Amino acid sequence: MEIIKKIVIVDDDIDIINVVKSVLTAKGYYVSSATSKQEGLELIRKQMPDLIILDVMMSTHFEGFELAHEILSDKLLNRLPIVIQTSIEVFITTKPGVQAMAREFRLNPDYSDLRVILVKDLISGNSGVDYLNENNQNVWLPVNAFVKKPVRADVLLPVIENLVGVVD
Repeated sequence: MEIIKKIVIVDDDIDIINVVKSVLTAKGYYVSSATSKQEGLELIRKQMPDLIILDVMMSTHFEGFELAHEILSDKLLNRLPIVIQTSIEVFITTKPGVQAMAREFRLNPDYSDLRVILVKDLISGNSGVDYLNENNQNVWLPVNAFVKKPVRADVLLPVIENLVGVVD
């Protein structure tokens, strides 16, 4: 019996959804999509996918982060892998404590104005987002991977296959 891997994409750009959906369905993944945080959360709860791909900025600058926070705070959803699609630069480190590294960046005057800091450790693969919400509070979101926009199939597919496996 073949196991179908389900992926949910949440992005407000229908063109990006169509490109990513086309790439993933051609490889045998079942892909659903939503264009807002609320629609995405409902779809994720309904489908319980094997992986979630989130855009960062949708109707607000933090909508993708807010959705990731809700997913990570939900006991039924918090084990689902999350891939963030973004055009925001990702800071690369070789320190496994990526949250501490993000907070270190935030203390550096060169980066203190950044509302969002994305960090990935090259050795452990640990990744996360440190952002300042509307109340200027630090929010930490561990994620599984970042994929740079515009998304390229040769970059996206290895990330997906690493997290959920190859579909035969």
